[in-house]
Amino acid sequence: MSDIIQLLPDSVANQIAAGEVIQRPASVIKELVENAVDAGARNIHVTVTDAGRTNIQVIDDGKGMSETDARLAFERHSTSKIRKADDLFALRTMGFRGEALASIAAVAQVELKSRQATDEIGTLIQISGSRYEKQEPCSCAVGSIFSVSNIFYNVPARRKFLKSNSTELNNILTAFERIALVNPQITFTLHSNGTEVFNLRAANLRQRILDVFGKRFNQELLPVNVETTMCKVSGFVGKPESARKKGVHQFFFVNGRYMKHPYFNKAVMAAYDRLVPQGEQVPYFLYFDVDPKDIDVNIHPTKTEIKFENEQAIWQILSASVKESIGMFNDVPTIDFDTEDKPDIPVYNPEMSTAAAPKICLNPGYNPFKSSSSTGAVPMGASFSVPKSKPQVDEKWEQLYEGLKDQDDVQGMEQTMVFSDDSSQDNTPDSIIAEKSPAHYQYKGKYIMTAVKSGLMIIDQHRAHVRVLFEQYLRQLADRTFHSQKVLFPEVVQFPMSEKVIFEKILPEMESMGFELEDLGGGSYAVNSVPGGLEGLNPLKLVQDMVSSAVEKGVSAIDEINQTLALSLARQAAIPQGQILSNEEMEGLVNDLFACQNVNYTPDGKSVLCILRQQEIEHLLG
Repeated sequence: MSDIIQLLPDSVANQIAAGEVIQRPASVIKELVENAVDAGARNIHVTVTDAGRTNIQVIDDGKGMSETDARLAFERHSTSKIRKADDLFALRTMGFRGEALASIAAVAQVELKSRQATDEIGTLIQISGSRYEKQEPCSCAVGSIFSVSNIFYNVPARRKFLKSNSTELNNILTAFERIALVNPQITFTLHSNGTEVFNLRAANLRQRILDVFGKRFNQELLPVNVETTMCKVSGFVGKPESARKKGVHQFFFVNGRYMKHPYFNKAVMAAYDRLVPQGEQVPYFLYFDVDPKDIDVNIHPTKTEIKFENEQAIWQILSASVKESIGMFNDVPTIDFDTEDKPDIPVYNPEMSTAAAPKICLNPGYNPFKSSSSTGAVPMGASFSVPKSKPQVDEKWEQLYEGLKDQDDVQGMEQTMVFSDDSSQDNTPDSIIAEKSPAHYQYKGKYIMTAVKSGLMIIDQHRAHVRVLFEQYLRQLADRTFHSQKVLFPEVVQFPMSEKVIFEKILPEMESMGFELEDLGGGSYAVNSVPGGLEGLNPLKLVQDMVSSAVEKGVSAIDEINQTLALSLARQAAIPQGQILSNEEMEGLVNDLFACQNVNYTPDGKSVLCILRQQEIEHLLG
């Protein structure tokens, strides 16, 4: 029987490795820029064409490579950072597995020019699909110039699944931001199709955050700085008033590497308990410095998920340090007493004559036992309330039950009742208000309950209104029937470059909906008008949430854009949980819901209603 196990050819092995390391153009930029940082570059310039599909160029002024190193750099598992196994547990640099350049060269056409300061001439290498095509001396500056063209040209299936240029460019900007935020001492530039997107001068961390995300952050950031024997935590967190539901910038870095850590995110948010509304998040930029032996950075191909040895202890340190920053820098309001018409309160002086003792007046002739029961007399000073008369409770409940038990559906009710959840009110049947058809009950200001043939229907009022408004806005988008409403005081919204790309794509649709946004430059826009019918909403937050939703969904087609915008508007304009509704409002909402194409779910898949079956009710009652 012939052998069936064999070694893969290098070209195939490189493409398999590329599947883990190089997922899109942003992956190429991440690897090349991180290599430039590790090479000690002080200036790094990135240029992309067609969101990296056509070309990516990274130029740095690092230490460069010799002729031999330039050739070896494209071999698998070639690295300058590891000599023995123990080195794996003392790494503070980024790329170390030695697969990045080999993986890039396996799926693209690569050209490298590199020179060391001690060399008079540099080296030129050209590789296509892991095949060396040219290596020769060349003239170039100290450092390295990488040019990567036609990514996935030899893997059509991978190239086919790349997203739109706007989405891929957004991914590039996101990866670029992460590296720029952890290296504020380096000057970065990024150009897309000849247009300058970033020009970040070397600066301190706070200035780098402002350069990337806008000057509005300057008033929102609180410094964090704590050092223990286990770890050091530094950076910034947002003030409680900076909390938002969507599009919040949250970054963790450990030893100069970006990481995702949901457990530590909970530690940060625990410090804001009762300071921000439930469901909202605050921005943060937090940097951990720990012993490399206490973390494992290689548990995920992208090395963004990192395992800490002492996670629970670091959780406590992190939460405590954030609480300290909030407490130290939080503005405590002062009480300014109004002294006009103030009462004249004398100051106690022990040297003055002592105050007279209070006098007690007694009625020596008062006898509490002389009250006459026949006359119904009540002793002086005593009082009590007489219970008010009530109709027969059993009779009233019987009438209500008879009006409900034969109902077949939502449209066929005979009575309306509102249950009050106020524990201070009388919870006897007298606290039920019976009016006109159909019968709906509001519970805790959140749910509308109505009797149906099969049992009791429970409707989430907020989600129901989201479904109703979503379909309404979709129709208006299709018919272009929105009307613009000028805002009294225009506000300025600012987008980081990673969001600005998506915003510019959906801007025409937003304008057709009634938004009027004036470009002020630098990613800032004045919100001058919003669609009519959205009075009372914060236009600044509305626009930010709409763009954040579009960024999360990665919109690429007009229908998806319309759905995203319609859902964002519906969420903002829908009645909130806890709002008390009148009988007519409940009636109208239920009728509008059952006129929708989909009554069971919100556009994002959450349940709108459920039915408690008659059999379940009888089972609960035994």
